[in-house]
Amino acid sequence: MKPFTIHTGFVAPLPYANVDTDQMIPKQFLKRIEKSGFGQFLFYDWRYKENGTEDTTFILNRSCYRSASILIAGQNFGCGSSREHAPWALLDYGFKVLIAPSFADIFYSNCFKNGLLPIRLSEREVALLFEAVRETSYELTIDLVQQTITNKDGLAFIFETDPYRKRMLIEGLDDIGLTEKYNLYISNFEKKCHFL
Repeated sequence: MKPFTIHTGFVAPLPYANVDTDQMIPKQFLKRIEKSGFGQFLFYDWRYKENGTEDTTFILNRSCYRSASILIAGQNFGCGSSREHAPWALLDYGFKVLIAPSFADIFYSNCFKNGLLPIRLSEREVALLFEAVRETSYELTIDLVQQTITNKDGLAFIFETDPYRKRMLIEGLDDIGLTEKYNLYISNFEKKCHFL
């Protein structure tokens, strides 16, 4: 997992509440065991028409949002199943940061475990961002160390995050990576206890 400290990127708005993991990555695309290759299927039923052509009315198919790496969404983003494929698809598509008033608990946890930063802001703050991002190449800078969201026009928000999860993202560690930091201690313990 890559360390996350500061990210500046374009923003895409998805002003819907209760976007579930099946809408993010439909079940027919869950045949892979790797974490990569899911981005092309992100929001598939919204991005494409039945004949396979792009639906130009969907927000991510508009040219000003195609290179977005920050997604703003409505309440309860990531509800539905607990599968990790949803964060995998978002990351593989190119998103690094999600901003919403609330997230489903398991999805929220899965984001951190896969290097995707979910940020909770108040409904008022999210509404201000939705207003700012309309039809423009709008950029934000997310500083995880300082826990701030800023832009060049002076906008500034502070967000809260769990210290443990923050550390894991800053150091680029998932659960396995954290365990591997203690390989020497584990090896010494095993030798001491005659496990080897």
